[in-house]
Amino acid sequence: MRRIALLTAFSVAAAVVASAPGAAGTGHAWFTSWAQSQDGRADAPVSGQSLRMITHLSEGGDAVRVRLQNTFGTGPLTIGHATAGPSAGGAAVTAPRPLTFGGRPGVTIPAGGEVWSDETRLVTRPDTNLAVSMSVEGTAVVGRHGAALRDNYLTAVGAGDHTADASGAAFTSTVGSTYVVSAVDVHNVSLKGTVVPFGSSVVDGIGSTNCGPGCTQLGADKRWTDDLARRLVPASLAVANAGVSGTTSAPSCPGMPPSVAGLDAGSRLDRDVLALHGVKSVIYYYGTNDLAYGCDAETILASYRSVFQRLRAAGIAVYVTPSTPRPGYNDQANLARHEIGLFVSRWSSCGGTCSGVVDFDMVLKDPLKPNSILPAYDNGDGIHANAAGQQALADFVSVPMLAR
Repeated sequence: MRRIALLTAFSVAAAVVASAPGAAGTGHAWFTSWAQSQDGRADAPVSGQSLRMITHLSEGGDAVRVRLQNTFGTGPLTIGHATAGPSAGGAAVTAPRPLTFGGRPGVTIPAGGEVWSDETRLVTRPDTNLAVSMSVEGTAVVGRHGAALRDNYLTAVGAGDHTADASGAAFTSTVGSTYVVSAVDVHNVSLKGTVVPFGSSVVDGIGSTNCGPGCTQLGADKRWTDDLARRLVPASLAVANAGVSGTTSAPSCPGMPPSVAGLDAGSRLDRDVLALHGVKSVIYYYGTNDLAYGCDAETILASYRSVFQRLRAAGIAVYVTPSTPRPGYNDQANLARHEIGLFVSRWSSCGGTCSGVVDFDMVLKDPLKPNSILPAYDNGDGIHANAAGQQALADFVSVPMLAR
C-alpha cells in the first residue's frame, strides 16, 4: 500500500513538472511532435497484457519523451515497463529502447492522472512511425483516443511483458483506438515550434482514409493535419493533433449527446493544448457540431472569445476557420453560421481577438450548394473531407503565416 501511494505521489508530481507548457522561442528544445487527445475509455479491460501503440511523428530529433494518461481510467494504471523504438511495420519494432519515469522502469498513474517519461536518447526522423510499448500489471480499464485511424496492437490477456520484443509475433490482437499514449515530444534544437490543430472530427481526420473506390489507406496518415505537417518540415515546425470527434466549442448545446459532455474546447484546452510543449500556434476548427446540436451564435462566439483569450495570454497565436458545410443545417443554424463567419472574417482577425483566418469553408463548400462539400472532396456524408479534400485543406494553409 505504501509503495502504491509513493508511486502515485511521484506520478502526479512528475506530471505537473513535465507538463508545464513552454512557449516556442524561449530557448528550450523540446517540442510535441505527435498527439492524440484522450476522449473516453477502452471497450474492454486490459489485464496482464502488453500494448504497442503506433505514433506518427511530424518532426524528429535526438531524444524522445512520451506522455501516458489515465484521464478516463476507472482506477490506478500500473505500467511495469515501457519502451519506444522506430516502427518496422505492423507490430514489429527496430531496437526498442527502455523508457523510465523518474529513473524507475515503471510507474502507477492514478485515475485522472498522467505522467511524462524521462528523456530517452533516440534518433527519429520527420514523417516516421514510433512504436510505444507498455506492459500493464493487473487489470485496468484504460483511457483511449477513439479514432486512431490505424491499427494498434495488444498481446493476449495474461501474456505479460513483451515491451522489449522487436518482433510483433506476441501482439496477436488489433484495436482501432490509441490506448494510454497521448503525446510524444522530440528534442531538437533546430525546431521553431509546434502547431496544434484543435477541433472536432474535422480535425480528428474522419474521412481521410477514403481515397476512392477500391483504395484503402488505413494508417496511411492522410489527415489534413498530417499533410500539413509534411509541408511544415522545411519550416522546422512540428504538428500535434488535438481533434476529438463529436465535440463542440461551446460547453453546452441543446442537442449535445452525453458522450461528449465535458469535452468542449474550454474544458480540453489545458489538457490537450496548453500541456503540450513548444506550442507556437493553434488552428481553431470548431463550430459544425455546435450548430448541429442547436447552439446559437452568441453562445458559440462567447466560447470562441474565451478560448482565444486564454491562448493569447499564453503567448500562442490563434488562426481560426469559419464553420464549414453540413447538409443538415436548418435556417437557424445557417443564420448562426453566417454570423460566425462575419465575426471570424472581421479585420481578418476575428475583430482583433485572433491572429488570422484559415478559410476552409471556401475550400470545401460546393458553390452551387453551400451547405454541401464539393463533390470531389466529399467523404460521402457531406460533412467530412475525403483524402483529396484533406490534401486541399493542407495545401490552403499559409506556411509563412504559421512560421512568422
